[in-house]
Amino acid sequence: MQRVVSVVAHLGFRLQALPPALCRPLSCAQDVLRRTPLYDFHLAHGGKMVAFAGWSLPVQYRDSHTDSHLHTRQHCSLFDVSHMLQTKIFGSDRVKLMESLVVGDIAELRPNQGTLSLFTNEAGGILDDLIVTNTSEGHLYVVSNAGCWEKDLALMQDKVRELQNQGRDVGLEVLDNALLALQGPTAAQVLQASVADDLKKLPFMTSAVMEVFGVSGCRVTRCGYTGEDGVEISVPAAEAVHLATALLKNPEVKLAGLAARDSLRLEAGLCLYGNDIDEHTTPVEGSLSWTLGKRRRAAMDFPGAKVIVPQLKGKVQRRRVGLMCEGAPMRAHSPILNMEGTKIGTVTSGCPSPSLKKNVAMGYVPCEYSRPGTMLLVEVRRKQQMAVVSKMPFVPTNYYTLKVPEMPTQCLPSWPPRQAWNRFSLKGASL
Repeated sequence: MQRVVSVVAHLGFRLQALPPALCRPLSCAQDVLRRTPLYDFHLAHGGKMVAFAGWSLPVQYRDSHTDSHLHTRQHCSLFDVSHMLQTKIFGSDRVKLMESLVVGDIAELRPNQGTLSLFTNEAGGILDDLIVTNTSEGHLYVVSNAGCWEKDLALMQDKVRELQNQGRDVGLEVLDNALLALQGPTAAQVLQASVADDLKKLPFMTSAVMEVFGVSGCRVTRCGYTGEDGVEISVPAAEAVHLATALLKNPEVKLAGLAARDSLRLEAGLCLYGNDIDEHTTPVEGSLSWTLGKRRRAAMDFPGAKVIVPQLKGKVQRRRVGLMCEGAPMRAHSPILNMEGTKIGTVTSGCPSPSLKKNVAMGYVPCEYSRPGTMLLVEVRRKQQMAVVSKMPFVPTNYYTLKVPEMPTQCLPSWPPRQAWNRFSLKGASL
């Protein structure tokens, strides 16, 4: 997922800091930022706009960050994620193209089934994380991070040209749809009143095109970036305000911004691209081995496979872990030390958890310190404090799943990790 950060100190809830050029309060007239179709809508509803990855987006609205976070956990919230890159890959060689770039088993996806995957480089590093859906309309629907927009688009376009020059049947289209995320335990109940389709038949990480509040051609995907049940709705840009307004008429729904989105994803143990994973992190180091398709591992036919596959059975130098502590909140770049006071790693994301009333974080430590329950030290504001390695997610996830015994394991969506599948029979993911 793309980086979401600490933006304004006056929020009373500081998130991890990013370089000012990536995320800052709007204060300069010379700033030229892209706007989503909901820009004026955000202003009219009290959105506090910030510059984020070249876009003007709401960090929060009139409610406090904590209230917005908890409302999402208890009811549902509406997020504008229209800044994400949405693309359509079409042609008979569309799977060949995608599998030449990602680690996942795209060929095994059933119609309208999606999965989290990773773009990787030949050194095994993660170029971005993305969601790939095999639509029943004969194309792949891809959603990737706004912070990697130019890089991802160039990567896919270059591969399209390469395959076309080989006589392959493949093409790419950038979609200009808006993207709205309705997240929380009552999200499906709220949306069901506006659609004819039975949402009980739409489990986590599956997708369908349907009419929503009278707007035809909406792609509704059961997914999200909060750990809660919910959907992401790809809607024609001209209808985005109509759809958002209609959803807000339900008292269950409130608007939420980047601040709540970040703390919700961190409680759910989900990565931020650029903070928790990057081009210098392999999937194994990032505790994302479950994104590697079984067939792809055996064939070793994805970028960086010669580095990544041996790491599955060998020993990597470091791993991403969850951390919990009391006292001052852990922040990105906080040093992690062993009990002897030697620095062994670094925090990559951290914040106070509104749900747990404790501080949560994730970071990288050597493998010998990665076992849950291991006591460590974290340096915050030049003071050392106790921290414990903790299992993730920190807050239990509530993805909506169906029991489908006949579905092959190879086809199961791959988020959350496979070790969590004993709780659900069908899983998946989204940005």
